[in-house]
Amino acid sequence: MAIVVNKPLPEFEANATGGVKVSNTSHNGQILILYFYPKDNTPGCTTEAMQFRDKYKDFVKAGATVFGVSRDNMNSHNDFKEKLELPFELIADTEEKMCHMFGVVKNKIMYGKKVKGIERSTFLIGADGILMQEWRGLKVPGHVDEVLKAVKSLKTQDKKVA
Repeated sequence: MAIVVNKPLPEFEANATGGVKVSNTSHNGQILILYFYPKDNTPGCTTEAMQFRDKYKDFVKAGATVFGVSRDNMNSHNDFKEKLELPFELIADTEEKMCHMFGVVKNKIMYGKKVKGIERSTFLIGADGILMQEWRGLKVPGHVDEVLKAVKSLKTQDKKVA
């Protein structure tokens, strides 16, 4: 089942670093950021992780929880998290269940060969479990600031409704 903006997330369950279990309902009541990236310890992914790390306190202040998602295994994630001192957990989607659900598995050309890879994408899920916004095929520079701005505007809308 694919995800759709303005609809609830389909059921899923995944394991993250720190022994955390993440599911479509595990973070209800909190804004959830799921950012999908191709691979631990690669230049673009390292930069993106560091930018989420550097803005992490701002995300928490705005009521959001951040998770990075890739196909790397838990050992790779633990090393990557420790090396970069990431304050958020990383989801090991080794079987690509979440990657397929979110539709981020794409054919890419690397060194002249067709390979299956992860398209760098971020998803903003509201406190009610509804997918609010998605960024697909994004470029790292400026992206984290854009996501933070979207989270803050979501918070402002919540206050107006309350």
